[in-house]
Amino acid sequence: MNANATPATAREEVEQFLQLHPDIEVFEMLIPDTNGVLRGKWIPRSAVTRFAEHGMRMPASVFALDIWGNDVLESGIVLETGDRDSVCMPVPGSLTLVPWLRRPTAQMLMTMREPDGAPFFGDPRYVLASVLARFAEMGLTPVVALELEFYLLDREAAADGSPQPPISPSNSRRQWTSQVYGIDELHEFEDFFDAVSRACALQNLPVDTTVAEQAPSQFEINLKHQPDAILAADNAVLLKRVIKGAAQQYQMAATFMAKPYGELAGNGMHIHFSLLDQQGRNVFDDGSHQGSPLLRHAIAGMVTTMRETMCFYAPNTNSFRRFQPGSHAPIAATWGYDNRSTALRIPSGDTNAMRVEHRVAGADANPYLALAAMLGGAWHGIVNRLDPGEPTSGNAHECEHVPMLPTALKHALEIFDRSVWLPQVFGESYHQLYSACRWQELEKFGRQVTPLEYESYLRTV
Repeated sequence: MNANATPATAREEVEQFLQLHPDIEVFEMLIPDTNGVLRGKWIPRSAVTRFAEHGMRMPASVFALDIWGNDVLESGIVLETGDRDSVCMPVPGSLTLVPWLRRPTAQMLMTMREPDGAPFFGDPRYVLASVLARFAEMGLTPVVALELEFYLLDREAAADGSPQPPISPSNSRRQWTSQVYGIDELHEFEDFFDAVSRACALQNLPVDTTVAEQAPSQFEINLKHQPDAILAADNAVLLKRVIKGAAQQYQMAATFMAKPYGELAGNGMHIHFSLLDQQGRNVFDDGSHQGSPLLRHAIAGMVTTMRETMCFYAPNTNSFRRFQPGSHAPIAATWGYDNRSTALRIPSGDTNAMRVEHRVAGADANPYLALAAMLGGAWHGIVNRLDPGEPTSGNAHECEHVPMLPTALKHALEIFDRSVWLPQVFGESYHQLYSACRWQELEKFGRQVTPLEYESYLRTV
């Protein structure tokens, strides 16, 4: 899947696809926005070859939308540019069937380009590509794997308006309790997981294991390690779409919201990361169980930049509800060996698989931006030969004298805005764009009066 492939390649791919699938009526042309939300257009079969060759015009401000789809005027790419169009070109290799819709449908990912063909700075795929280019200059290739947690939900809310677990098709009961790694929990939704598996096979999504997680109707599906980080992010975005589509098939909903239940576990997106040299060797492995000096430099960079990049891992107000003492979400910029209470965990096992598990991001994070932030931090540590200090042992939530992560979006954005390092890596324009999007959402949340406030104060004070 090469974002720089020529339009002719995309046209040939579409023409072959049309021959193989004469029943397809409509094509969904999809582009993930700043929030990771898929936006785009429906294209009829008769027009798809033209769009594959010449692209699809969309306003560049599609990357300056808040979560409700409102323009973010402070982003610098709305009124200042006349809200101009840019061209979205197909991502070769992403054309595939959509099995959960009633009408015969296919989908294709797009990436935005300037009129002269240059990548558009606000496209999260390009943000990640620019970080990967820094590794390429050093002859290094990041290998990543993403793990996504989610909840299955009943389509109908509970009496108080809150979400509730769905009724299992196998035994007609709701899961109000759960056994982590429980096989029976998977059996209760066997048809749903079978639909996910079949859709992933059809769309060439490299899924690995599926497990029941900490809370009722909470599950995790893992993607296999991938030496193309952009493709890994593409796969994560499309896996979310598959899971939601399969849930819809079985009269359920699926959510990747970071904290849908206040008292239950949150949804995380753990990222596994190693580095290969030009000979395909894992440069984090030096034969020891501690890992190479390069591993320590990468860890140091990720730890050092974690507070500055926090609003990439936790992009909204709800995201920060995951980070609570006693939970499996980290609350400080820590690292350790086989320690799930730390932000960065070095898993045990064969040394040739030496890697870092980055445990900070929520499942609501944009995968392209979370990967860009993590890898940008690692690059910073490697080029500056930073030292991470001693690893954390025991409960990292009880550590003293370690940098605490921001506990709210406002705090995270203030650190983000003050960063000197971020604009140097991501560019001044993207730094402004992302900040503006997050501040607009935060300010809207700040103006809302919640039901709990009415219950607590309306007739009491």
